[in-house]
Amino acid sequence: MDIKSIFRKKSEEDRMHRRHLYYSMVRRSWSIVRGVIIAGICFLILYPTLVKLSVSFMPEQDIYDVTVRYVPKSPTLENYKTVLSAMRYNKAFWNTFKLSTLTSVMQLISCTVIGYGFARFRFKGRGVLFALVILTMIVPPQTLMIPLFLHFRYFDVLGIISAITGQKGINLLESYWPFVLMSLTGMGLKNGLYIYIMRQFFRGMPKELEEAAYVDGAGMLRTFGQIMLPSAVPAMVTVFLFSFVWQWTDTFYSSLFLMRTDVLAKTAANVSNQIMKDLSADIGVDIYLSPAISSMYTNTGSLLVVLPLLILYLFAQKLFVESVERTGIVG
Repeated sequence: MDIKSIFRKKSEEDRMHRRHLYYSMVRRSWSIVRGVIIAGICFLILYPTLVKLSVSFMPEQDIYDVTVRYVPKSPTLENYKTVLSAMRYNKAFWNTFKLSTLTSVMQLISCTVIGYGFARFRFKGRGVLFALVILTMIVPPQTLMIPLFLHFRYFDVLGIISAITGQKGINLLESYWPFVLMSLTGMGLKNGLYIYIMRQFFRGMPKELEEAAYVDGAGMLRTFGQIMLPSAVPAMVTVFLFSFVWQWTDTFYSSLFLMRTDVLAKTAANVSNQIMKDLSADIGVDIYLSPAISSMYTNTGSLLVVLPLLILYLFAQKLFVESVERTGIVG
């Protein structure tokens, strides 16, 4: 090997080494930029929660102390005691748990069946009907508030109930029946999204599974129950958890159909007014809370609403993450 070949090889090695250093620096720089972006996003998401948590432990004097920002000088649990009493927490928790579980199960049943029908059966008008399902995700439920209220205030089916009872329908308000009927018919809270999730999951399953079941003599219902449903457990878990969480924090339908029934989201929104009423009844004089104190109680109440969901997530974290990944909705 001559001297030129040696120098050429060495320069080539140096060039490859510099290129390796360059790409290594680019990767490290991108890792730093990505870390900063993720940290900033996490801060934006967690900051309101951290502020609520800090304020919930502050006594009244810390609220008006300009030197106190995030760490209270005299942490106290008095805010939680006051809010727990004003929210009638035990009763509201039980009512919310029953309602959320009931509607989640009903929505899971209806959305699974409807999603399977859209994914596997071809019938006239299927595209139009699915477009209407997507439309329910776009139209705000507030636009249907008055029709929904009147429909369940004077509930009737083709005039049959009026003919039997002689009255203008029956009153289903202050009961769970509006939630049950809307969930079973695919018109409950966020049902359009759940139908879409189930439809996309069933569409991604191989048709050979059904064809093999049909060859073995299985009928339509048996194939759905024994072949398709066990494979759709991840999507079903996703739908159930989403439904449970959204119903748990819902105030629109709860306020519309359950005006005199305590549920957590509704009582948390009105906790300041309830505290003023309780204090006024105890003292005998009208009491008014300042905006800062009212906000403090509202923040504490919202944390008490979210706390059971955080506990649920801790127990169902692995199952929830796996189900969301397998349904393909992470993006």
